[in-house]
Amino acid sequence: MGISEESNTEPLYEKIWVKYTLSRVMDSIILILLVLLLCYRVFSYDDMNHHSYPWFLAFMCESWFTFTWLTIISTKWNPSYTKSYPHRLFSRVAELPSVDLFVTTADPVLEPPIITVNTVLSLLALDYPSNKLSCYVSDDGCSPLNLYALVEASKFAKLWVPFCKKYNVKTRAPFRYFDSNNNEATAPNNSPEFMQEWLAIKDGYEHLCSKIQNATKKSIMLDQEFHVFSTTQLNNHPTIIKVIWENKEGVSDGVPHLIYVSREKNPNHPHRYKAGAMNVLTRVSGLMTNAPYILNVDCDMHVNNPEIVQHALCVLMDPNSDKEVAFVQCPQQFYDGLKDDPFGNQLVTIFYIGGGVSGIQGIYYVGTNCFHRRKVLYGLSPHHHIQNGNKDLGKSSKKDIIFGSSEEFVESAAQALEGKKTFTQNANLCNSLEAAKEVAASGYEHGTDWGNKVGWMYGSSAEDILTGLTMHTKGWRSESCVTDPIAFMGCTAQDSVVQMAQYQRWGSGLLEIFFSKNCPIFGTIFGKLQFRQCLAYIWVTTWALRSVPETCYALLPAYCIITNSYFLPKDLGVLIPAALLVAFNISTLLEYLKTGLSMRSWWNNLRMSRITAMNPWIFSFVTILLKKLRIHDYAFVVTKKELPINEGLDKNNVNAGGRFIFNKSLVFVPGTTILLLQLTALIINFFGWQPKARSGGQGSGFGELICSIYVVLFYLPFLKGLFRKGKYGIPLSTICKSMGLALLFVHLSMFIV
Repeated sequence: MGISEESNTEPLYEKIWVKYTLSRVMDSIILILLVLLLCYRVFSYDDMNHHSYPWFLAFMCESWFTFTWLTIISTKWNPSYTKSYPHRLFSRVAELPSVDLFVTTADPVLEPPIITVNTVLSLLALDYPSNKLSCYVSDDGCSPLNLYALVEASKFAKLWVPFCKKYNVKTRAPFRYFDSNNNEATAPNNSPEFMQEWLAIKDGYEHLCSKIQNATKKSIMLDQEFHVFSTTQLNNHPTIIKVIWENKEGVSDGVPHLIYVSREKNPNHPHRYKAGAMNVLTRVSGLMTNAPYILNVDCDMHVNNPEIVQHALCVLMDPNSDKEVAFVQCPQQFYDGLKDDPFGNQLVTIFYIGGGVSGIQGIYYVGTNCFHRRKVLYGLSPHHHIQNGNKDLGKSSKKDIIFGSSEEFVESAAQALEGKKTFTQNANLCNSLEAAKEVAASGYEHGTDWGNKVGWMYGSSAEDILTGLTMHTKGWRSESCVTDPIAFMGCTAQDSVVQMAQYQRWGSGLLEIFFSKNCPIFGTIFGKLQFRQCLAYIWVTTWALRSVPETCYALLPAYCIITNSYFLPKDLGVLIPAALLVAFNISTLLEYLKTGLSMRSWWNNLRMSRITAMNPWIFSFVTILLKKLRIHDYAFVVTKKELPINEGLDKNNVNAGGRFIFNKSLVFVPGTTILLLQLTALIINFFGWQPKARSGGQGSGFGELICSIYVVLFYLPFLKGLFRKGKYGIPLSTICKSMGLALLFVHLSMFIV
């Protein structure tokens, strides 16, 4: 009895604070140097030699860099992480709660069904009672191929799920488990029974892959359950909901429910991209299973730790968390990352920022690998007041405004908000199909609070950050959940073209939040967003805005060399930017080495941060500017996911060595232009073709020369691209456009000194 009482008093998780003294010292030194540099420029401005365009522009850019660094320091200052105790959960909770699992896919070509299937199979095989799980797959591409793949996967799941639980398999995505590099699959096992089952499972998975690949090459026969696809169009089709597999007996060690959802699309109604799909899944699942907790993952993010649900529930079910924690975010890591991270997209050190923001009001919601409270998605505040009040649910006019016209869904929402258990293990899911189709209709949300106060938020392609920001503005907190092994693994962009498109989409969506009514500044003034949390959101939502000062600053060395002017301090003043450069590089290098990464990885990420800021993000800035001026809107771009190599990817097409790939996209024009200008400036300096400095003034010096070389080193992949052919070479059309812009810049430079 004493043990039981002790277990009931012990916390389900604890928050551990980390103090990185060296990191704080280095960050503070950089801030002091930035302030000193600004002060030097202000107090030396009386000198007539400093009354110049480059001096003023440098001051403006450095002011922005100082502000950005302040937001970074504030965010990183108090890092923390959570440590969960799943063994205490079982002794504390009499019955584990249900969890609905959401998987989203939008394009069967860019997101091959075999990737989605592996993610779904890993979710179905979670170490959690199967009768407490329900997996919903949203297919926004309305593809019969996706449905076919899921139907076949459900058959294989009847072998895969029991096998994983019987032998405690750690890697529950089949393509990873049967990979030749996975020691778990190739480790010797003395049990003949295991080997017999292992071979049968492997044959079953290979057969599954073969059937999906054959279906990809040939058209699916649109008969029987696929007949509904015979008249569909991508953006004009009715709702399609299929209960692929139902755990009717409610057995805890079987296969969980698996439901396919393709919401209605109509050209006359906006479909709101991923946020709209997530809201449809929320309503459909609310009618079918109505689990109090929801896990959402992208189609390429498979489970890597089968006990992750228990870890997350330790945070969500802690007595103090019910009134505080809205969601639990697990970090993203990638199984197919290239050596030394040549494209800077593996997001390893960004969790320094994530750990820091966890120590304020909570980590960002990043769109995948996240556990949500359903009642929070329904508009609940930390003090348990629903938007417009609980009593308003009884009024017909109010309920229509909040949740829509479905009586069944309003009832399920009310029960979820009150914490009532509505889902019975033996419930027939098919009984809810008609009501589910109603709430998945394209016009259902019209005139309701969906996307505004309820569910995933509309108004940005970065719906994840916006949704998390809305919850934090209401006063909710969030927590990170870092487990060993890591909870989820996914695939990352394998070439620079996909990488640029991805960052441009992120930059546009984030900047749209900053220039909207959801701006984090308003959240602090009028809501409950903490000031330092506001700074953390400003840092992330202004990524695209950074493109302007970064591009201007990168052009200053070339401009000063071409016009024989200067922007760096002279004499002893030059020690300030020199010390700043050294301190910044040392600080960031130490962070990479601390996480076990190489110096090459540090340089690649440093280089890519500059390339990203001055290429895709400058287009993000222009895109949002044009949208705000009502000149042009932007479209949502689905990121291409690569097939795993052992599932049919042609190894000859793999970007070996992480070499840059170029195409005719305008996104490569700014970088090529900057590079050509730096090369032009260096040639002018080498041959002494600079004009005379202004009367009584000083010309460019060694500092400007070093900075120009530094920019060229950042753009080394572009420099190589000038001399390469094929996909690894910069197209001639891009070079011509860049040369034209470079000549225009040089011509204008002669008039602006």
